[in-house]
Amino acid sequence: MIVQLIDFLRDRLKIVVWLCYVGLALLVAWDLVFVDKHHAHTAPEHWPLFWSLFGFGACALIIIVSKWFGHCHWFGGKFTIMNREDYYDK
Repeated sequence: MIVQLIDFLRDRLKIVVWLCYVGLALLVAWDLVFVDKHHAHTAPEHWPLFWSLFGFGACALIIIVSKWFGHCHWFGGKFTIMNREDYYDK
């Protein structure tokens, strides 16, 4: 059933992308119109879309740091998260 749903959505990819853009536009409109910014604690919280941009930046930073951390080699390559495929064969 899940495979059929994925195939259905894959066949209609342009519609799915368009619906995602519409959903994003609705969220932006909701933030601009309905979110109360009068009780914000800091100045940037009064800016439109501050928390959306902050969340996107934080997510991108987490991904970049995680990829860097996964490729780090400490102590001469003995302690790594991402090893060669033949690491345990040796």
